[in-house]
Amino acid sequence: MMNRFTIPVRGALAALAVGCLAAGSVSPALAAPSAGGPAAREHAEPLTLSGTQLEDLDRGLVAVAADDQVFLSWRLLASEVRGASAGGMTGTGFVVYRDGERIAAVDSSTNYVDPGGTAESRYAVAPVVNGVELDAGEEATAWGRGYHDLPLQKPADGVTPAGEAYTYSANDVSVGDVTGDGAYEYVVKWDPSNSKDVSQKGYTGNTYLDTYTLEGELLNRIDLGVNIRSGAHYTQFLVQDFDGDGRSEIMVKTAPGTSSTTYDDGAAASTSHVTLPEADVAAGVGHGDDYRMSAADYREHVIDLFAAWHEHPEVAAGNWPATLEEALGIDAAHDYPLSRADATELADYFIDEYAPGRSGRNDLTTFEGFVITGPEYLTVFDGETGAELDTVDYDPARGDDGLLWGDYAMSRIEPGNRVDRFLATTAYLDGEKPSAVFARGYYTRTAVAAYDFDGERLSQRWLADSGHVPMDNPFDAAPHGSDGSDPVYGEIASQGFHSMMPADLDGDGRQEIFYGGAALDDDGGVLYSTTDTLPAGSAAPGETAKLGHGDAMHVGDLDPDRPGLEAWTVHESGAWAPYGSVMRDAATGDVLFGAYSGRDTGRGMVGDVDPNTPGLEVWASMPGGTDASGLLSATGEHLGDETPGTNASIRFAGDGTTSIIGRDGDSQPVVRNTAAGTEWVAEGTRTNNGTKGNPSLVADVLGDWREELIVPTEDSSALRFYTSTDQTDIKLPTLMHDAQYRSQVSGQQTSYNQPAYPGYYLASDVDYGDVPVLTEAAAPAAPKVKDRKGGERDEVKVRAGHPAFTYFVDGEPVTSANGKVALEGDAVVVAIPNPGYRVEQGAQTRWEVGAGE
Repeated sequence: MMNRFTIPVRGALAALAVGCLAAGSVSPALAAPSAGGPAAREHAEPLTLSGTQLEDLDRGLVAVAADDQVFLSWRLLASEVRGASAGGMTGTGFVVYRDGERIAAVDSSTNYVDPGGTAESRYAVAPVVNGVELDAGEEATAWGRGYHDLPLQKPADGVTPAGEAYTYSANDVSVGDVTGDGAYEYVVKWDPSNSKDVSQKGYTGNTYLDTYTLEGELLNRIDLGVNIRSGAHYTQFLVQDFDGDGRSEIMVKTAPGTSSTTYDDGAAASTSHVTLPEADVAAGVGHGDDYRMSAADYREHVIDLFAAWHEHPEVAAGNWPATLEEALGIDAAHDYPLSRADATELADYFIDEYAPGRSGRNDLTTFEGFVITGPEYLTVFDGETGAELDTVDYDPARGDDGLLWGDYAMSRIEPGNRVDRFLATTAYLDGEKPSAVFARGYYTRTAVAAYDFDGERLSQRWLADSGHVPMDNPFDAAPHGSDGSDPVYGEIASQGFHSMMPADLDGDGRQEIFYGGAALDDDGGVLYSTTDTLPAGSAAPGETAKLGHGDAMHVGDLDPDRPGLEAWTVHESGAWAPYGSVMRDAATGDVLFGAYSGRDTGRGMVGDVDPNTPGLEVWASMPGGTDASGLLSATGEHLGDETPGTNASIRFAGDGTTSIIGRDGDSQPVVRNTAAGTEWVAEGTRTNNGTKGNPSLVADVLGDWREELIVPTEDSSALRFYTSTDQTDIKLPTLMHDAQYRSQVSGQQTSYNQPAYPGYYLASDVDYGDVPVLTEAAAPAAPKVKDRKGGERDEVKVRAGHPAFTYFVDGEPVTSANGKVALEGDAVVVAIPNPGYRVEQGAQTRWEVGAGE
């Protein structure tokens, strides 16, 4: 149902009706704010537009002092958009106040430069609808240094069981309105200095998730504990309003030992652990359990595995060799079932001789720090307090240490690798409210689960599981690129990336999950799994092969001249992949254009970097001199040999072109706009995740539709926010009110961070007519005038409590329960559409009435 609430008003008609302001004009305004200053908004429930639950955001006003002036930027909410024109989205204009004095009216954009402002000035912005000025949002003061620092409370340093000291740095960030006040809070992942890739051995410190207000108040801290290993592939956390109560929750994979602390005025107030399932408690599981393996523990683990070899389901079914000697390619020497002594002898042979014989990098004598046994949970926390709301078993479960996942099958023996590759995002699977989607695996087995939270309980919506890729011998196989064992989902195996993208791929109003080489429908069914013929020069010319795994994906309306969405992906399977980079129809997976590379094509990017070419440009780390190297148009036309970077992108420029975020030798973010030839460095800050060079977050979290750059300072004492101060005449609603963009922002923190794209084409040549208008059309009822004898009790009556409109008589809102207002002489009655509504085409909204009519 549409969110309905009373419009606050200043109590006077605006000096200039919005429809009368000249396009691009900034006009002086005359009246002062009403007594008491701008009113703060109260939030009790989410915003629902066109049946879709969105966040009920505030104005998001931001002011930045620079060059003896102050740049102002604020949100246009999707609930305020009533139409489109050649110059931008229409329906709401704005009045700007400085220190309580009205200084300008703005109609054609959502930014303003105040030449008379200072760093001490206080600003507010009020919307103007149908000539009536409504109450302003909260005041904002200027960022005096050109950016805003959100102070952080770094966790204490630590020491691993191996005696290694470690420190902490701020890593990925996600956002949500956890308090329900219309402003975003920021959930920060703290990464220890010894965090690991899943292929790397060693202990790690704990991972922490902190929730802060923009001003730096720490609301809560989640300590994932020793049984969640730290690294980019392990912890994927979601922040969204899953239960529709107007406040965001936090959902993340947990384990025994995970706890949450509520803070009050910056001090820890209370700490509690997640609730262990009854079955685990009965089995003796406790929060003091430590499932991290030492090298000695791993040796015992292998001995246990080998001792029970004859009982393994794959062995019992005849799918794997009956003896370990056969599996390892050595002479038979033992009777089965193996005795403990024989299992020990074979385990020592495997660790000391067999593994290093396969690869010099296989040193299993120092295998430690991994968590490959023990319970795994999924927990939803209250975003404001950190209180646990529900905990369930994590599904898909690991099953084993990676043996079935192919972690022992190839020359690199890597227990705990493919089995512990996690992804997460939110998605509007029903087109109405966000669900949580968690995934495990993509090189071989692929398992994706969708969850809903109703405020009390987590429930699984669906599970799409390819099943394990069959192997004749788990110690000598090539499971990449093959189907899984499940008859329905087997084809999605080996098709996943280090991220996944929610988007309405097939245009049915519900979001699907783009997984890389494959896509899942909103109901969890397989939408497609793309294959193609391997070309000449590949490993097997003429054979059909999956597109396979890759590191970068981009899903959106990349080509405005084609219907629907497109997907640009890169693939790393080298000679076994039909394409190194490829553009596909996102609805069908059909290839639009692409090229074979024969090597790991690890990077790819999309953006409007050439505004003279229609559509978004694409590029990838393809071999130089090939047809697919260089900069390409959205249709595959070669535009030039030079390409921008591929780490991250940001919508920062005033003209709508794309800027690219790289890093310098000190890992400081460098923002370049090739179209304008500009470059600037975010000095004193750092990018994350090594060579990936990601910011903590790039998203439209403040101000107008453009994105903010959020990065940690070099010592992680603060998160630094940069917002664009380029003036723009592009007038769009906040991108966070686009369901696709909001969902993709929620998944940006996952593994290899990817940019978010709205569901419509957004570039320097944006067509406003293609931007969705989510408000509902309605026609106001005409007022009625009652002329009583003598003229002393004349009145005008409007429809009281109209869900779509608030009525004003001579600039004052009608507040009486019966909709009646005493009338003295002539009056002007105006109907103002409430948030979420627009005026039906041709409907009248202004009436001049008078006594005696």
